[in-house]
Amino acid sequence: MIDFEKFVKYSRPGPRYTSYPTAVEFSEDFSYDEYIKKLTEQNSDKPLSLYFHLPFCRSACYFCGCNVVFTSKEEKKLRYIEYLKKELKILQNYIDTKRSVIQLHFGGGTPTFFSAKQLEEIIKAIRDVFPNWSEDAEVSCEIDPRFLSEEHMKTLAEGGFNRVSFGVQDFNEKVQQAVHRIQSFEVTKQAVELARKYSMQSVNIDLIYGLPYQTLESFKKTLELTHQLDPDRLAVFNYAHVPWLKKTMRKIDETTLPTPDVKLAILKYTIDFFTSNGYKMIGMDHFAKPEDELFQAIKKGELHRNFQGYTTKAGADLIGIGLTSIGEGEDYYAQNFKEMSAYEEAIDAGKLPYHRGVVLNEDDKIRKAVIMELMANFKLDIKRIEKEFGINFKDYFADALQALQEFAEQDLVKIDDKAIEVSPTGTLLIRNIVMPFDAYMKRHGEAKKVFSKTV
Repeated sequence: MIDFEKFVKYSRPGPRYTSYPTAVEFSEDFSYDEYIKKLTEQNSDKPLSLYFHLPFCRSACYFCGCNVVFTSKEEKKLRYIEYLKKELKILQNYIDTKRSVIQLHFGGGTPTFFSAKQLEEIIKAIRDVFPNWSEDAEVSCEIDPRFLSEEHMKTLAEGGFNRVSFGVQDFNEKVQQAVHRIQSFEVTKQAVELARKYSMQSVNIDLIYGLPYQTLESFKKTLELTHQLDPDRLAVFNYAHVPWLKKTMRKIDETTLPTPDVKLAILKYTIDFFTSNGYKMIGMDHFAKPEDELFQAIKKGELHRNFQGYTTKAGADLIGIGLTSIGEGEDYYAQNFKEMSAYEEAIDAGKLPYHRGVVLNEDDKIRKAVIMELMANFKLDIKRIEKEFGINFKDYFADALQALQEFAEQDLVKIDDKAIEVSPTGTLLIRNIVMPFDAYMKRHGEAKKVFSKTV
């Protein structure tokens, strides 16, 4: 049994580590010219991963932490498509677009808030610029089931999409009302059935725990309904309450949010529920069926983590396209403008809409390798890190290993000369466990206005 009250002390602000260094470290010190140089110097033999941000939503879901533009105006969407095309044309000047594409992801916003015809236009524009696709390319789209027609799904299938991710969050009506997202089980079921009809290889469902009015008992019912939909993968996220960053979150009554011990109980039950129903826990907050490639990857210790979540597609240069998108190269992260006016102004000037980023030094690269490996596979091959970077792990990370002793004493991690391995219980606190390896955390300390709580 887990003593949840004891675990509550670990509820502190901390990153989710979709990158290292995290986006908090991005700055304009990494200049536009330096970014262009990084792009032009990319190895043409390396494959590409493409992320397109389609930012529009009709109305706000109060829990949402994404960069979203709320609109009901059709002309805004049409204008955005034209700017995406212009951005692609400019991009052709700086990278070899004949490189093999192994991953494409549409994120939002609500990508299917665009009409099927508009999505078709976007897909055609992408394939005109990037003609070479790997046979096993992972082509995925985030979908709000409330904005989905059969025409949408047909367009995605014909455009080469083979994965879809449906946002659900919670099926409880009281919770849905509190977060301003009414979505029935029937609507979600119809969306999943469409995905199956059009032979999507992988269907993912997103849930969130830590939302207003959630209890362990209420979330159990959401889990049971979700299981009925038989998804191939699931993502079960810890709600990140950051009202100082997201104004819509201020509409949530904080007194209705579950306490850290309740959230831990929900997470523990969720893990037990899905693992007892044939799923494998993948990384920090994902689950997959045994036949899923994520499951196979974690068995081999080959799972990777990036801004698109967990993936088996490592070794690619990630290019972020569209408003606020983030790209990732071998030694840098780069983010586009967040404001539509600045985004359009850059493109009108014939420039990529790059705004800020960070170049990784050698220490960053070492720490990134350690943090991402632990976040993805819950274990670290110390000898491999020593060989790859030419370091003595024990000396280099003396302070981190000292900080981990507390977790080791509680059997949350096991540390020896060859490996660090996180226990099943320790995975509940994986963000806390990797934080000692983060050189930037000392600068932020317990800053409450930077990160969401880890528990």
